[in-house]
Amino acid sequence: MNLKGNSLIKINLNTPFILGTLLVPLFLSCQSTGEKKPLPAESIGWVTEKMTDLMVHDITNPPLAGRFYAYACLSGYEVLATNNEENPSFSGFLNELDAIAQPDWESPSLPMSAIFAMTHTAGAMQPSGTEMKTFQQAFADSCSYWGYDEQEISRAKEFGEFISSQILEYANADRYREISNFPRYQPSPGEGKWYPTPPGYFAPVEPYFNTVRPFLLSSSDQFKPKPPVPFSSNPDSEFYELMQEVYELEMNKEQREIAAFWDCNPFALEETGHLMVGVKQISPGGHWMGITDIACRKAGLEFEEAMKINTLVALGLMDGFISCWDEKYRSDRIRPETAIRKYLDPSYKPMLQTPPFPEYLSGHSTISTTSAVILSHFFGNRFPYTDTVEEKYGLGTRDYESFLQASEEASISRLYGGIHYMDAITRGQDQGKKVGEWILKEHESHLNKNNAHLANE
Repeated sequence: MNLKGNSLIKINLNTPFILGTLLVPLFLSCQSTGEKKPLPAESIGWVTEKMTDLMVHDITNPPLAGRFYAYACLSGYEVLATNNEENPSFSGFLNELDAIAQPDWESPSLPMSAIFAMTHTAGAMQPSGTEMKTFQQAFADSCSYWGYDEQEISRAKEFGEFISSQILEYANADRYREISNFPRYQPSPGEGKWYPTPPGYFAPVEPYFNTVRPFLLSSSDQFKPKPPVPFSSNPDSEFYELMQEVYELEMNKEQREIAAFWDCNPFALEETGHLMVGVKQISPGGHWMGITDIACRKAGLEFEEAMKINTLVALGLMDGFISCWDEKYRSDRIRPETAIRKYLDPSYKPMLQTPPFPEYLSGHSTISTTSAVILSHFFGNRFPYTDTVEEKYGLGTRDYESFLQASEEASISRLYGGIHYMDAITRGQDQGKKVGEWILKEHESHLNKNNAHLANE
């Protein structure tokens, strides 16, 4: 396995980076037969993968990436919900989501309209969203091979955009845009507090993300975790033991591979001679959206079921990040790299680059566990699969027997990488489990209410 990832996207920070056209190479295999074919469920994954490509280019931070996936998938789901009694609209289920108005014309294919809705939402929200137009046109061209004429494709596109426009209004009201009006976050003074780390000394990522409206949590602190082990410079303290555990870890080849595979740092820096080189990578949420696509493909799910699962996983990412980020800037705990350099070894350098935000809780542990809980509900506690998500970034593949096994590996990778203490990992897992179980519980309640309503009609 290539731990350094020779095919990672590397750029000289002093020169412009031009995004090439990154289209999914599956349209070429379509052949027109003159009869309409159902859209394949994997087309959902084509969209989320394209979104991921744009996020890698834009250096989208992990919480914001979760927000993009959530609203794009919700757009696709709400298109299908216009004519699906088994999977009803999420209005009345998600916080502040009012009834979705339906177009006064029918779509020739709701799955086709769902893809157009996803791409329209992603295109409107992501910084490089204009790149979605090229992807959308390629998708429209493929629909003609599946037997749809130009007018039908146009009507399906209009249908999807009609629903997407309402989801975009919903997104605009989630208070994320108000964050720019908040005062610039300043690291807190005093020992044991977080402050930026080398080599980039990046500003803190999304310090006010807990003010964004969650989808299903009642508030960002609904599952407020236990406080972290308190900082102490006393060699006999519990904190000192946590710090030494990170410092003294001697990793074997397997552990190094795990740390590299689950790095998921959207923008790390490497020193190359006199240059500082940026290494762009996938985000934690992007990794789990990729896993979701792998699972849906392996299980051979129909389009509607795959759309529902992708949406619930994406909603889990958003609420998981909100819940985690609420704690990060409350506890504001120092990162291992900073503490170890000050109290144990000034030359210490972790295997992974330290992310630019406080340490407790572990974000990857939180959202990985949330995703694993949701996926296990639909696919079972034992679902062997090969994770190929990182293959395009030069990190090979890994095999898992279950989503929980993968989430546990993602979690412990933070210790191996030298960027988290153990209590942030285990309590992040606890947090992620609570968020995932809450989403499933609320979804089941929503379905039960819908079934009761249908039975009384």
